[in-house]
Amino acid sequence: MGWIIMLVVFAVAVRIIMIMFRDEIQSARERDPAAGSALEILLLYPGIHALIMHRFAHFLWDLKVPFVPRFLSQLSRLLTGIEIHPGAQIGKGLFIDHGMGVVIGETAVVGNHVVLFQGVTLGGTGKETGKRHPTLGDNIVVGAGAKVLGNIEIGPNTYIGANAVVLKSTPSNTTIVGVPGRITRQEGRKIDLLMDHVHVIDPVSQNLRDLHQRVLKLERNQKNKKE
Repeated sequence: MGWIIMLVVFAVAVRIIMIMFRDEIQSARERDPAAGSALEILLLYPGIHALIMHRFAHFLWDLKVPFVPRFLSQLSRLLTGIEIHPGAQIGKGLFIDHGMGVVIGETAVVGNHVVLFQGVTLGGTGKETGKRHPTLGDNIVVGAGAKVLGNIEIGPNTYIGANAVVLKSTPSNTTIVGVPGRITRQEGRKIDLLMDHVHVIDPVSQNLRDLHQRVLKLERNQKNKKE
């Protein structure tokens, strides 16, 4: 009889959590080709687990409860490999893919329907006080290993390439790659959240290709003059 009651309580708790985190579960289903059922995502995805613990820790943080919110965030880090400070403000539909090594600082603000890959840091640049972490708008993808640092704003509909280091605010509808981060595309339209990491323009490679074409053109002109 006791086991039946425990199973019923567990099933009810799972159902409640699935309703509360339906946006995050849906984001995972839409953006991860390996995702299965909603129950599988809820039980097996560390990004969801980190968000569940963060919601509770953030609630306590807003109530000025001492110690417990930070304890929960560190416990979440131990269990999931994802560190989200309880003071961070997280919008709905966040999808943390894989998640290992993701760090989100105390004053970071993350908009709706954002995607963070493993190794992403939303951090500070020193010992500043007050707002010292980045603000990410809606519909942003941050590639694996990217670092977004300081009190800067990343406009909505932005793609940040893998391992980019972004230190300055950027407008909406842009693609940012490189170290330091450079805007390579600004088309004034919503980015494709299918997350195509292959066809991102690298400004350094593009400049080298342009330089190569100029050299070829100069060589042809020089050859024509000799003839």
